[in-house]
Amino acid sequence: MRNLLLTLLAVMTATMAQAQRPDILGDSHAMLKLQQGQHYLLLPVEEKADMAHVRVIKDNNVVQTLNARLAVDKVDYYMPLELNGSHLLDILFRGDRRTKGALSELACWREMKYSQTFDTTNREHFRPIYHHTPAYGWMNDPNGMFYKDGVWHLYYQYNPYGSQWENMTWGHSTSRDLIHWEAQPIAIAPDGLGSIFSGSCVVDKDNTAGFGKNAIIAYYTSAGDHQTQSMAYSTDNGRTFKKYSGNPVLTAAVPDFRDPHLFWHEQTHRWIMILAVGQEMQIFSSANLKQWTMESRFGAEYGCHGGVWECPDLFRLPVRGTGQQKWVLVCNINPGGIFGGSATQYFVGDFDGHKFTCESRPEVTKWLDYGKDHYATVTFDNAPDGRRVAIAWMSNWQYANEWPVKQFRSANSIARELDLFVDGTETYCGVTPSEEILSLRDKSVKQPTEACEIVVNVKGSADITLQNAKGEEVVMHYDARKQEFTMDRTKSGNTAFSEAFPCTTVAPTHGQLKQLRLFIDRCSIEVFDADGRMAMTNLVFPSEPYNTIKVKGGKAVIYDFKK
Repeated sequence: MRNLLLTLLAVMTATMAQAQRPDILGDSHAMLKLQQGQHYLLLPVEEKADMAHVRVIKDNNVVQTLNARLAVDKVDYYMPLELNGSHLLDILFRGDRRTKGALSELACWREMKYSQTFDTTNREHFRPIYHHTPAYGWMNDPNGMFYKDGVWHLYYQYNPYGSQWENMTWGHSTSRDLIHWEAQPIAIAPDGLGSIFSGSCVVDKDNTAGFGKNAIIAYYTSAGDHQTQSMAYSTDNGRTFKKYSGNPVLTAAVPDFRDPHLFWHEQTHRWIMILAVGQEMQIFSSANLKQWTMESRFGAEYGCHGGVWECPDLFRLPVRGTGQQKWVLVCNINPGGIFGGSATQYFVGDFDGHKFTCESRPEVTKWLDYGKDHYATVTFDNAPDGRRVAIAWMSNWQYANEWPVKQFRSANSIARELDLFVDGTETYCGVTPSEEILSLRDKSVKQPTEACEIVVNVKGSADITLQNAKGEEVVMHYDARKQEFTMDRTKSGNTAFSEAFPCTTVAPTHGQLKQLRLFIDRCSIEVFDADGRMAMTNLVFPSEPYNTIKVKGGKAVIYDFKK
């Protein structure tokens, strides 16, 4: 039997039947008896409604719980609930019912429908063409990314029952080229230990955990009343997971204890886990992925501490032109980002298998991307040819729930290759688009399109303006004297959905720029120095695509992308 997300990719063809009226048990409590033989109940969602808590009951047992903003006045969109033979929904509405009217009159009862299929055809003007997005629903942090047998696996924080944050689950997509992604079934669902927060996957090549040679081991945060670390394993290359019977594996008496990232450290023949704990990182080691030893802490006085530290990563990179390698500790932070909200900072130094030592002064802060919409950056385990490939969540917590879309929310950045370069006395992380994206290039064209790459050769300072016929524009400026690049999106289109959205972002270029690469995709602009010394990612929501480019101080070549 094909499971949920594979089935959901089919276009809706079946006739839908309206659900029967509920049994009203009180001002905020109702039960809905379900028809047997139905595949989905389509839940009508209204985003301004208060959350309703839904218990799905089968054979008198609760088999699933979820939260959904069931429609009170009108329906913004539908989300599918797979029934699997369940016979009853027990629904508790939150909020003051006196301000919403009688429970029996809510719009959700008139609009609930049964269906054998669910239509995921793209109905969104702003859904990207070549960036990863969920088929429907909410997405945030990329999780558990790994490569094996020619396939890139991308898991992500996912809400299957609405396009705002809730019901954290691991969604799953796969790709053979880091560009075209195929939706897979839900990988890891909430359980008695809590929702499924961020984490990582590793390929256990030597069967150290005892689940089989080359088993995929997933570590994630179980978010219940407190946050604990849990494990699951897969023997079918990450398609399905079985949760470890000894969960939770790791606990602590702190409120923010999450986002485990694992890797194999060859020198000590141990697995290393780095965890975000409040405003520091903690490092653990293990021989078998089950018993862990605390090794060290990092971060008490280093970098930016404007918010909670999250989504860590730790890896070694080559330093350009030196033959050396250094370690990089990635630390995502929210809030406290350089332009407000969430962002990705990092530290360069050394790791001996026990302790990370930063080579910079404590007050030095380095940002991986100088846009407003680049967060939760992590890298793939087991990438081929020693590559270090990263993907970031392309949004910002200041307005992530408010994107002017309904069917889905959030996209991930294009894949990026990481290395290190030296500027003055400091070592910085270089960021370039992955080699696979070159395969998207089609013929050169005269005007920008909704999905294209623009290569701009510059001589000294330069101004670049993207415009459309409505007068909406994004203005970029490179100041060769200051070695600084800026992007102004204050007039880029729809900016009114959040007062935090209109902004100008500024990045150091660490030397003179010669060539810029701009990646345009409906709702985003990602700009890279061709030498990988600057990256800037910003969302935009123009009412129609930018179809004009003006360049002063340089020359642009526009490549349309293959559809």
